[in-house]
Amino acid sequence: MSMEWNYNYVLWSILISLMSLIWHLRRKNSCRSSKLPPGPRGWPVIGNIFDIGTLPHRGLAALKQKYGPVVWLNLGPVKTMVILSAGAAEEFFKNHDLSFADRFNNHSMRSHDFYKSSMALGPYSSYWRTLKRICTVQLFSNRRINETVLIRQKCVDMMLSWIEKEVEKGASDGIEVIKFVFPTAFNLIGNLTVSRDLMDPYSDMASEFYMALSGIAECLGRPNISDLFPWLGWLDLQRLRTRRDRYLDIAIQIVSGFVNERVQQRQQNQGRATEHKDFLDVVLDFEGNGKDEPAKLSHLQISIFLMEMFMAGTETTSSTTEWAMSELLQNPESMKKIKAELLRVVGANNKLTESHIHNLPYLQATIEETLRLHAPVPLVLPRKAIQDTEFLGYKIPKDTQVLVNAWAIGRDEESWEDALCFKPERFLGSSIAYKGQNFEFIPFGAGRRICPGLLLSHRMLPLILGSLLHSFDWELSENVGCEMKIDMRETFGLTAKKLESLKAVPKPMTT
Repeated sequence: MSMEWNYNYVLWSILISLMSLIWHLRRKNSCRSSKLPPGPRGWPVIGNIFDIGTLPHRGLAALKQKYGPVVWLNLGPVKTMVILSAGAAEEFFKNHDLSFADRFNNHSMRSHDFYKSSMALGPYSSYWRTLKRICTVQLFSNRRINETVLIRQKCVDMMLSWIEKEVEKGASDGIEVIKFVFPTAFNLIGNLTVSRDLMDPYSDMASEFYMALSGIAECLGRPNISDLFPWLGWLDLQRLRTRRDRYLDIAIQIVSGFVNERVQQRQQNQGRATEHKDFLDVVLDFEGNGKDEPAKLSHLQISIFLMEMFMAGTETTSSTTEWAMSELLQNPESMKKIKAELLRVVGANNKLTESHIHNLPYLQATIEETLRLHAPVPLVLPRKAIQDTEFLGYKIPKDTQVLVNAWAIGRDEESWEDALCFKPERFLGSSIAYKGQNFEFIPFGAGRRICPGLLLSHRMLPLILGSLLHSFDWELSENVGCEMKIDMRETFGLTAKKLESLKAVPKPMTT
């Protein structure tokens, strides 16, 4: 027993000594590197992991008061710079965008080399530039978006008919709003990419795909022990890699089914696309030079590319619509104003169309205010320093992870009056927009890696939200409670969705 105790004592003594030595060396290096941004002193080995909390966008935002708009953290072995103000974001995106154009990929993102075929998570490379060019020109250009007005209208009309059926059934307990918005957004992306409707709220595939995309986002965004201790990665202690792979397999299997079906159709057509080429035909026909771009895209690359289109288009649209509805139901004066505007511009017995939207400033302001308070991706997908870079007088080492906290910047009292209040009026007559030029408002990011689907979201969000509000009167379910309050807590992953799905009662609109 004595010898066993002495053995354990020696082992623990060695381990503690090593941890103390690492901590001492890091402190010494930190003192030597006095040009790093300020930040809290971390623990040995694990660094500042406890400073970010269970909701990192909130935990990081709280550091600004003590350390300023640029904060330095050591998240285990990962050197991290956090940007928490509009001024720092402007300097970052306007003057240092190229130096930080690479992506930082954590352990979950690197699993099975998923990131290598990804446009959102892929490294800054010729392959990434090829995907972005295809996406921007063939899917999200102004020309292409203008050509697909009727597709968006058809998908929204289908959503309204689904909800009307629920009203006819007497949905007195309310409906989950996201259950109807998610398949609408999914069908819209489906029509743009593979020229067909793909699901309805009652299909097994709808719930399965929603579960898979939500699971992927959660796993990719959650802090991972394997990032703190890379040598423990093979153990997958939190089961994040296992869960992510399961969700990814489900999502890719669904999307690859669309790809395989199209390939078979083209084979029956002697390898040619139909007269009307859609996005899937474009990527199947793609031929690069084989040097600075791939010669062809593999079926797996195409499936991952398409899956990301669905993920970005559906997650952002459905989550933002749900947050907007939640805010309006909690702010009845804002609800009255938006309903009155819709009635005045569209008319009681008319259907909202995209042609009405430029005459609906309060509707647009409501969406902008929702995006300000509830950035779809609260921590803009992590960037990485390509080289040693001087930033705002600080020396930022190569390979540093950079987190831009769009959620914190949207709620910063230095940029916004009554920053935590829901006030769509602040955007009426304002020149501030979310296109990446106003750095106090960057829900879709900015710079080279801004969300390519921004223009499509600009069309989809007001059409979907406006149609829901103009076609029905909405009330909270009695199950919400006598105080009629909505649970506004969020989950954390790559996206910040409501922890509890909004349940509301649709009723035929009264005038």
